[in-house]
Amino acid sequence: MNSQLLLTAFWTIVVKEVRRFTRIWAQTLLPPAITMTLYFIIFGNLIGSRIGEMGGFDYMEYIVPGLIMMSVITNSYGNVVSSFFGTKFQHNIEELLVAPVPNWVILAGYVIGGMARGLAVGLIVTLLSLFFTNLQIHHLGVTVGIVLLTSIVFALGGFINAVFANTFDDISIIPTFVLTPLTYLGGVFYSIQLLPEFWQGVSQLNPILYMVNTFRYGILGVSDINVGFAFAMILVFIAVLAGFSLHLLNIGKGIRS
Repeated sequence: MNSQLLLTAFWTIVVKEVRRFTRIWAQTLLPPAITMTLYFIIFGNLIGSRIGEMGGFDYMEYIVPGLIMMSVITNSYGNVVSSFFGTKFQHNIEELLVAPVPNWVILAGYVIGGMARGLAVGLIVTLLSLFFTNLQIHHLGVTVGIVLLTSIVFALGGFINAVFANTFDDISIIPTFVLTPLTYLGGVFYSIQLLPEFWQGVSQLNPILYMVNTFRYGILGVSDINVGFAFAMILVFIAVLAGFSLHLLNIGKGIRS
């Protein structure tokens, strides 16, 4: 295929994915906004007023970056896993398989679609946070870079989950039993400096900790981990997940009878 046809195929998938979640915005964009508003009210205002400062910042100000990143993670993942599995379940995947579209184009289209929803929800949550605290960007490049890379990681993760899923129940197992615990234990609501030394070491095995803290560094200028190492680790994750996703597509795992 020439470059024009590749671009057309790519944008067709991306536009389909974006229209999919914007058409049902009341189910895809509104619930996360309401949930995060409750987090701001309960954890930020009510509980935060009793906690006081954390990391040299007001508690509300400290948790906002983590909550924004949490919304990006869950929605980037959720969009791809539900969309690609729905394509399999409705047997629309055959249309892609018979079309002369390279697998990397299919993967890129779904990943960009997942990123679009994750970033859209992240932007909505960011705007909502301005009603509760003053948000200032300490390092714009770090902030933008980490949120983009994180959304790619979890969009790829959602794609892999969808490939292996056989039922609708299968697409909720990883978010419920893996993603949610890792997110809550990833430094969204606290600094790992508050933990005993042993649990600080255990926490450093959680990849989401690096994403949340790097994003917090971009906004507040403070972090519990090395920012450079975090970026390197995330790039490795992207390379591994993208390679594995392409391998699954090439062998037809879960999509060819």
